[in-house]
Amino acid sequence: MSGVPTRLVFSDVDETLINCKSMFDFLDYYLTGRYGDRGAATARSVRETLLAQAASGVPRERTNRTYFRAWAGESAAEVRRWGQRWFAERSAEPSFYLAATREALRGHRAQGAAVVLVSGSFPALLDPIAADVGAAHVVCTVPQSRGGVLTGEIVGEPVIGEGKSVAVRELFGRYPQLDPAECFGYGDHISDLPMLAAVGHPVVVGGSAALLARLPAARRLAAAA
Repeated sequence: MSGVPTRLVFSDVDETLINCKSMFDFLDYYLTGRYGDRGAATARSVRETLLAQAASGVPRERTNRTYFRAWAGESAAEVRRWGQRWFAERSAEPSFYLAATREALRGHRAQGAAVVLVSGSFPALLDPIAADVGAAHVVCTVPQSRGGVLTGEIVGEPVIGEGKSVAVRELFGRYPQLDPAECFGYGDHISDLPMLAAVGHPVVVGGSAALLARLPAARRLAAAA
């Protein structure tokens, strides 16, 4: 995008813009595709660990770190290549995008806004989505790599919860001409609250009672694919 956008429009990705949890879906796709039954078993074990942590009340910021430890030892370039392949296959499915959100973002872009994807997921999955929907920025969790190999750690903090609020503030710092009260945010989960509360026009995708209770004036957008 050339020049200064009319406003910034922040959007969560999983179950807000796309109809799946990208990190889980790609973990199964990659490990099974590369390693067969052994990889499928590993993916299943990781998923069970993460679900158990969530059920016991472990914050999403910590489960996000646990997820990335499963990638230790994998080639960063190979993960990116498989991410492009995953996107090509999944995006060909009619239900991949949540149509209402995608159309809303398209409308914002037509009015000169810059779309910003904000997610706890990672660039191998988000970059092709961003290119497809015309997002100007991607703010996400970044896996650490050394010598082209993923270490299992991340760079900085997960972009979840308060991490999303930090991302929003940093972007506004790059566009001091823009008024946050005129900007939009789209999210589906209570962990999106810090991001949605930072803009003047929050939009709740789906029917999260927790989000709607905290943002009673928010617009609601249907989550049907």
